[in-house]
Amino acid sequence: MTIRWKPVVTGVVLAGLVGGVGYAVQQKLATQAATQPGRPPAGARNSVVAVQAGTVAREDVPIWFDGIGTVQAFNTVTVRARVDGELQRVSLQEGQLVKAGDLLATIDSRPLQAQLAQAQAKKAQDEAQLANARRDLERNMNLKEFASRQTVDTQRALVAQYEAQIRADEAAIEAVQVQLNYTTITAPISGRIGLRNVDQGNVVRASDQNGIATITQIQPIAVLFTLPEKQLQAVLAAQAQGPVTVEAQDREGRRVLDTGSLAVIDNLIDTGTGTIRLKAEMPNDPQKLWPGQFVNVRLLSTIRRGATTVPATVVQRGPQGTYAYVIKDDLTVEQRPIKVARQEENKAIIDEGLTPGERVVVDGQYRLQPGSKIRIVEPIASAAPVGAAPATPAPEAAPANRPQDQPHDPAAREERRRERQQQRENNGGGNAPTPTTSREGRQPS
Repeated sequence: MTIRWKPVVTGVVLAGLVGGVGYAVQQKLATQAATQPGRPPAGARNSVVAVQAGTVAREDVPIWFDGIGTVQAFNTVTVRARVDGELQRVSLQEGQLVKAGDLLATIDSRPLQAQLAQAQAKKAQDEAQLANARRDLERNMNLKEFASRQTVDTQRALVAQYEAQIRADEAAIEAVQVQLNYTTITAPISGRIGLRNVDQGNVVRASDQNGIATITQIQPIAVLFTLPEKQLQAVLAAQAQGPVTVEAQDREGRRVLDTGSLAVIDNLIDTGTGTIRLKAEMPNDPQKLWPGQFVNVRLLSTIRRGATTVPATVVQRGPQGTYAYVIKDDLTVEQRPIKVARQEENKAIIDEGLTPGERVVVDGQYRLQPGSKIRIVEPIASAAPVGAAPATPAPEAAPANRPQDQPHDPAAREERRRERQQQRENNGGGNAPTPTTSREGRQPS
């Protein structure tokens, strides 16, 4: 390298060092300003935050206890044959609704009819012998001194014997008639028939355990469910006031299948689970409940009159407890501590901190701090009624420079906002210029 090139190279190196040091200092200052504890990001207090708002309401709120239950038939009967014989006729249809007394099946009755005829003939024979014995007794008694006393007593005993035999014959006839009645199988209860276990033509026996079919009573129907033992006293108090309303909902808890009343509270608490079993009775009309079905159960314990309510999303939690953002008249927010009495999926009951008619922030709280200016993006909505689905907030339009797969985590969004602000500041301040050199013609050394 010639001496003429040395000043040029030295200038380039010094310019690069100065630019790099300046850029590093600017980056450090920007990072400290963005991450300094207790200070909001630059421009955060002056920026307007878009939020959704709701109104604090006063209304009567039903207090429900939620449990998990199983539908249970009020009565279940296995229809069995009570006499042995061939199944001559099956009148039932699988899945059929029957009433008590409806004909279900018929068993061959001919063997029993023969037994009945035999018992009736035996009775006629004994009646003839009894009549003859009575005539002999009467003749002996008329002979008086010509018949010994022993002969009369013997004849009288024979008459009593035949009378007892006739009573036995009558009992035998009645027993066979009962057996004959059993050859006609009828429904013992009203309900729905399940799958048939035996077909026509098979020989059934009274000792068969499976039976011909099963009938379950489904109107009314029972729901067996459990509640925590801490809710027992409230349930007992509600029961003392009158019938306690119980709802059966589908597996997702979105649709009420039937409504009934509390029928039974079990007489003991399960010490293993800390729960108590309860049974509700429901009309099941139309038949939406099925024996063995899993349901969500809601029991109405009481109705809280004139309660202060807000949408559940209003309630926020922090190190100091629960709070809510209250909207002032100048469209700034106040972070106010609140006391929550009860919170459900869509609604919260507030004991302290809020007054009916005040406006509160329903969505967008993570971008707020006390004193932030806000802009309400949709009309003020009252607290949703019990059981109603919460309003779906309108999605915010994504900035043009935000990727579509950008996550919605508040901390991550705040970090990206700081990075964008830092980039804007860097672009405004200007980076250190890159030193350039003019091309000079090379001269021979």
